[in-house]
Amino acid sequence: MARWTGEWLQTVSSGGTTTPEEAPRWPGERLGLPESGPLSVAGSGRRFAALLVDLVAASLLTAIFTRPDYSDLAAMQNHNLWALVTWAVITVLPVTLFGFTPGMAATGIRVARLDGKAVVGLWRAAVRCLLTFFIIPAAVRNADNRGWHDRLTNTVVVTLR
Repeated sequence: MARWTGEWLQTVSSGGTTTPEEAPRWPGERLGLPESGPLSVAGSGRRFAALLVDLVAASLLTAIFTRPDYSDLAAMQNHNLWALVTWAVITVLPVTLFGFTPGMAATGIRVARLDGKAVVGLWRAAVRCLLTFFIIPAAVRNADNRGWHDRLTNTVVVTLR
């Protein structure tokens, strides 16, 4: 259990205080990533924009095949379920194969493995998607701007440009 909680549990147990030697000067410094430019840790704004692009794309793609009827609750539940499935597909498959979703490509960011391998892989992409769905694991970040979903899958979101 200590490996899973490592960073945040240690901070909580120490009263949230860190010495200047422990605190990184920029997100990603402890990971060996540059402060800015390509391959630096992506900021929260770009990550959120990428998520919005993906959600809108999923909704628009779903609207092509299922007609949203705002007055019919059952039709809207069906539309929303298919939009969620579409979002999962356009999140998991591209990240598995290419390391980025359509929204990430539009905002110039990608998911990278910390072990240096090029392909993120299916299980990492699926776990990241599932935890992003629950919002809190993706929203709670550490000093390296990595959410629980990144720490669990040993990944980081970096900039491309």
